[in-house]
Amino acid sequence: MGLIAMSERDLQRIEILSKVIAGRMTLVSAAHVLELSTRQVRRLLDRISAGGAASIRHKAIGRPSNNRICDGVRDYAMAIVRERYADFGPTLAAEKLAERDGLTVSRETLRQWMAEAGLWLSRKQRRTFHQPRLRREACGELVQIDGSEHRWFEDRGPPCSLLVFVDDATGKLMQLRFVRSESAFSYFEALALYLKDHGAPVAFYSDKHSVFRVAKKDAKGGQGMTQFGRALCELNIEILCANSSQAKGRVERMNRTLQDRLVKELRLAGICGMDDGNAFLPGFMQRYNARFAIVPARPDDLHRPLNLAPDRLRDVLCKREQRYVGSQLTFSFERQRIMLEETEVTRGLAGRYVETYAYADGRLNVRWKGHSLPYRAFDKDQRVTHAAITENKRLSDVLAYIKECQKQPSKPDVKTNSEKNGYRSNGRKPGRKTDFLADPAVIARREKALSRLDAAE
Repeated sequence: MGLIAMSERDLQRIEILSKVIAGRMTLVSAAHVLELSTRQVRRLLDRISAGGAASIRHKAIGRPSNNRICDGVRDYAMAIVRERYADFGPTLAAEKLAERDGLTVSRETLRQWMAEAGLWLSRKQRRTFHQPRLRREACGELVQIDGSEHRWFEDRGPPCSLLVFVDDATGKLMQLRFVRSESAFSYFEALALYLKDHGAPVAFYSDKHSVFRVAKKDAKGGQGMTQFGRALCELNIEILCANSSQAKGRVERMNRTLQDRLVKELRLAGICGMDDGNAFLPGFMQRYNARFAIVPARPDDLHRPLNLAPDRLRDVLCKREQRYVGSQLTFSFERQRIMLEETEVTRGLAGRYVETYAYADGRLNVRWKGHSLPYRAFDKDQRVTHAAITENKRLSDVLAYIKECQKQPSKPDVKTNSEKNGYRSNGRKPGRKTDFLADPAVIARREKALSRLDAAE
């Protein structure tokens, strides 16, 4: 029974000492192997001869530690934890016990006590499991969309975002698009390509990004819809927002897959920028879908054809807002002042609302009941608003824009009134002159007077 409870070190010592007893190893060699002195080896031999092999074990085995905390202190500490720090973690609870109650207990000791008392669960025990959602039955019934910011071109190009459209029923890549950042215009661009290739699906499934969902409660403008949501409503496409990232797990897992496979494919192809990357994506999607897409439960495709003229689709996939026209036929738009040119139509628009159409290429169209209105725009302030609220997905793009602005001269090149009038300084300082003889005017007058005297003589 004693040998069963022995450690590997004790068994090694017994083996070496048995060789010494049998005469197959010298005392000095045993001391060298065991890294002990010869005197200690003799003591171990004496203990074996007196009490057997079991006597070589440490005398403290099976006994309580001499440094143990008594049960009274443990009960007192756990009583305080149950009363005041029941929902605290072990680290914070140990700090508060020492700070407020004068009871010093190590963090790990308190963690063991709280775990035995059921007041603390390990990270593995706290882990929650999400029930997997079954796939939709038909293609085009639900399409998950998301953007993934990553160094897609590694060190060959700047980081950017990849817009990913994945069909829920088949796991098929429906659309991929490299963009600078996730914005309404970038999603408009990707949506236009999607509608051209596949038609209109039943619904899109996204996260709670501000492109898809109005974060502000009781928003006054937009009827509670974002610009992207308004465009989908006009196209008769529904937009649904997931409550957690696990709910749209297919597109999240697709992002991880693309961050592995697509990055390596781009490296092998030697692609370094978004333009070449977007040209490469259709072939990549075709190869990926041929290998990994699955057959849906129902064979029918729920995509609907989109019977819209290009001009009409362009007016849908843009930013449309209503602006109030003041008495001077002016209104504000994107940190600039817009002045309507006075015509027979615009004279009666003071105090009314006009509709603005902002396109991705920077064009702005102002309309009243479908008629375009001529206007003039004042210089736009390109500075980012101080302390502006910036989402994490747009942070890289905004910082890149700020860096470009900071490289420009901080002070405008404005001429003073003196420079405009052509004034040039003669080097004189205002005030009373101290050295009259060094004054050029005085010298000139003196020379002139001397010349007159010479002429008179």
